[in-house]
Amino acid sequence: MANKKQDKRARVKRGIRKKISGSAARPRLSVFRSNRHIYAQLIDDISGLTVASASSVQESVEDGKPLVVGTAVGKLLAERAREAGVESAVFDRNGYRYHGRVRAVADGAREGGLKL
Repeated sequence: MANKKQDKRARVKRGIRKKISGSAARPRLSVFRSNRHIYAQLIDDISGLTVASASSVQESVEDGKPLVVGTAVGKLLAERAREAGVESAVFDRNGYRYHGRVRAVADGAREGGLKL
């Protein structure tokens, strides 16, 4: 039996991906949210490469409240993006609501100097 929640997210995700795409100059900031961790990566869709990535699994991100961790992941991603020569990105919420941890990653990336 299919999971209705996952099916709905997949449908929303397809609609989002029709409209946005990442390039080398302006990659796509994709966010994945699991129950325990949050992952973010900058993707160049034209060449199919990940430019930079960050997640709450890494040691440089301390455990804490989910919103604080999300903001830290966003800042870390922005720092790595700067090292890779990326200044702006297109935000891909990946079918999730722009709320909570997903929003915290976007806000953290903006605080880190990435233009979304």
